[in-house]
Formats: sequence, structure tokens, C-alpha cells
Amino acid sequence: MLTIHTGTNDDAVAVEGDRIAAVAAVDALRAHYPGARVREWPGELRPGTGWEVAPPDAPSPRERVHALLLRGVTAVAPGAFNDDPGLGPAAARVGLPVGMPAPLVVGSRADFAVFAADGSCLATVLAGRLVHRRR
Repeated sequence: MLTIHTGTNDDAVAVEGDRIAAVAAVDALRAHYPGARVREWPGELRPGTGWEVAPPDAPSPRERVHALLLRGVTAVAPGAFNDDPGLGPAAARVGLPVGMPAPLVVGSRADFAVFAADGSCLATVLAGRLVHRRR
């Protein structure tokens, strides 16, 4: 199902499967995809951030990876998981890639985040899947 994600900065992305189908102003995407599901986020939608060092400490590899998602991280640098062999599999299960954050362009993997005015992450999307949402 095609989903339009929009933020307070009037930027929006249309996501189909794990890819970005369109990037435009929200009104243009709503007009072009009238049957799409729309997720309106109360923050700025933008590419996620990269992470270059070991993830924050937590009781398990899964929780360490989740700590990254809470920060809007959509990619980790090679070597960031070297301190714990359980981190790579935990990141792979959620779809967190190694490399650079994906740009918000048509055809790229649908990885992005939504940030509140105070800089906190409201939502993280990886490969079109909502993997973190602040409640």
C-alpha cells in the first residue's frame, strides 16, 4: 500500500514498499495519490542520521540497536558494531543498514526520520517500515 508521510516543513514522501515513489509538497502528493494512506507527523521530515561509534550501552544488543532508532539513526558506519557480535544480527533484523543515510530521492530506499522542534526523534522509518514512533 502506498503511504504518504508528511511533516511540518510541508515536505512529503510517498512510499511504496521499501522505496520512495515520490518527493514533493504534501498537497501535490495528496492530489497525485488520492487513495494513499497519509501519516501526518508533528515534526520535520528529513533523512535520518548516521551513527559512527558504538551504540549506547543497554542490557541487550536489541536494546542497543533500538537506542539508535530512538535517535533517528537510519545507517551505521562500518565498524560501529565491532564491540558486540550480537549487534550486527540485531540491526539486520530491524533493517538498519551499514553505510551512509539514504537521501530522500525517488527510487532510493525509504529510510527517513521525523524530528520535533527540540531535536528529539518522533519517528524512524527503515525500508518503508515504521520501526520507531514516540508515544
